Amino acid sequence: MLKDIYWLVITLLRTTFRKRSNLIVYLGLPLAGILFSLLIYSGNGQGGLHVGVVNEDGAEIAANTISFLQGLDQVKVENVTEAEMQKQLAAGKLDSGLILQKGYSDSVLAGEPAQIVIQSLKGAQVTAYVKAMLYNYIDNFAAVGQISEGDPTRFKQLYEDYQKQDFQLTANTVHDNSLMVQMSYQSIGFLIMFMMMSAINLSELILKGREDRTYFRIMSSPITPRTYVISNIIVNFMVMLIQIGFTVICIRYVFKFDTGIPLYQLVGLLALFALISVGISLSIVAFSKSSGMSGALQNLIITPSCLLAGCFFPIDVMPAFLRRIADFLPQHWVLQTIKQLQEGDSFTSIVFNLLVLGGFIVVFFLLASYKFKRMNDIRNFV
Repeated sequence: MLKDIYWLVITLLRTTFRKRSNLIVYLGLPLAGILFSLLIYSGNGQGGLHVGVVNEDGAEIAANTISFLQGLDQVKVENVTEAEMQKQLAAGKLDSGLILQKGYSDSVLAGEPAQIVIQSLKGAQVTAYVKAMLYNYIDNFAAVGQISEGDPTRFKQLYEDYQKQDFQLTANTVHDNSLMVQMSYQSIGFLIMFMMMSAINLSELILKGREDRTYFRIMSSPITPRTYVISNIIVNFMVMLIQIGFTVICIRYVFKFDTGIPLYQLVGLLALFALISVGISLSIVAFSKSSGMSGALQNLIITPSCLLAGCFFPIDVMPAFLRRIADFLPQHWVLQTIKQLQEGDSFTSIVFNLLVLGGFIVVFFLLASYKFKRMNDIRNFV
């Protein structure tokens, strides 16, 4: 039996990689996923924020506020008119716009800051940093205004004393590798989808063998149907291990993404998911009467489930009811386990995740086996 399995494995591998196009499918598509992730995140976190400021107030407090913004790291300030600001925001030349309206300085002097407007077409992710720093500064201004009770001379003296505080702040720069981790995480999401597609394509060899009568010629030899299916499983798993190794090497050593976890843990988790992919592909093939039906089920199952599991974008952006659906998808559990390890969780914290993934393996292989047995003889199926 082992000799027959070895012969079938070699034959299936030769048949699979005889076509150069299969190399593109099994190795080129994961590489394309990495490049797509690089494209998605290439502009994030680079160049800082470009903020346009409209100073309609013109008083000293407004000028000090603008000077504070200019002193912030990762913020480039440009003085513009309101019309210019709106035009540049629409064109994407400005990330955010700040308007200090007439009466801004008087409101701060009175201890009740007002007449300040922050605009952006890119949402809170752009304005959050500016708001946090600016509002803290203005609150300090307002506190000085309340103490001075609206007296400009006293306010100026208190503000100068505030500026001359004798405490020192020491700042250290910390390297932020979160962007690299996000890119590697998203690349793995695309790899998971391509692994599932590859598994189904390889399992479809069983159906295609039936359609072109190759299977029946093989069955005329001493090789049993069970041996034929086991050989397909081995080839399937081997090809996905090659996919995993190639993609991880590209992620880590070619594109130099920081995966956030040791490579052996990443490869181990993906190898575990490879077994799940084999089980899913066998189940789809078991319930298909032709390769056409198998392809239709692939389109119906793989892409939507990967979408819901967070393979294409972070699952946090989806509504709560969709995130609940993701709990029933194996792709989600793999990505969630990788994310937990990236966040520094220990191995004991992911034991439950591993048990869930093991459960998926058992369920899908039992489902395929049950379907085969219901047909009494694999010969009637493949």
